[in-house]
Amino acid sequence: MLHTDSAKLLETKTGWKQNPEAVRMDIIKIATAEFAQNGLSGARVNEIAAKTKTSKRMIYYYFGDKDSLYQQVLIEAYREVREGERELDLEHLEPLPALKKLVEFTFEHHRRNPDFIRLVMIENIHHGDYLKHSPLIQTLNQPVIERLERIYARGLEQQLFRAGITALELHWQISALSFFNVSNEATFTLSFGKQLFTKAGQASLKKQVVEMILRFTLRPALIEQYLSHPQA
Repeated sequence: MLHTDSAKLLETKTGWKQNPEAVRMDIIKIATAEFAQNGLSGARVNEIAAKTKTSKRMIYYYFGDKDSLYQQVLIEAYREVREGERELDLEHLEPLPALKKLVEFTFEHHRRNPDFIRLVMIENIHHGDYLKHSPLIQTLNQPVIERLERIYARGLEQQLFRAGITALELHWQISALSFFNVSNEATFTLSFGKQLFTKAGQASLKKQVVEMILRFTLRPALIEQYLSHPQA
């Protein structure tokens, strides 16, 4: 039930009454950056409120407490990547182009969204404690496995893909190659230089990641044929 003082704030602040979902998503956006930068313990609700068009009190109205806000930030971060995968419309592509497109999307999404990677790293430090209490998270993430299952099944049917791979393993491989590129950028650059993180370096890595996944998935007899003629 909405407290009287919160109700008054909701009705008087510009846009809150007309579009509370926009306010909520604004809070999520700012909180995402704050948690990614400072972690759960280091993030401050006061800082989040100061950077939004709302107040600390209204943040608590929407999300309850800081832990619940952090959990919702995680959920929305996963929702964004899953929605991006859905919009690829892979069902209308042949198996090989569909898999290639999904790998390219994952690499680019992670590269362009380092906050997502940092949030996942932080949640792993917490042993997944906050996601495990969200019944939504498995429902949210399952479609990517189902999508890969359908791509792989069609590839098997057309005798393009080798047998013995699971969609879960494929997802792991794609995620691992795309995740490391962001998660270890700082230490990798300090150790070996930044050439792989230039525009040309990233384009080359993305191409190689796609090829590695396709080589892993294609039947051995077809690897050179299909990778030598990417348009096939």
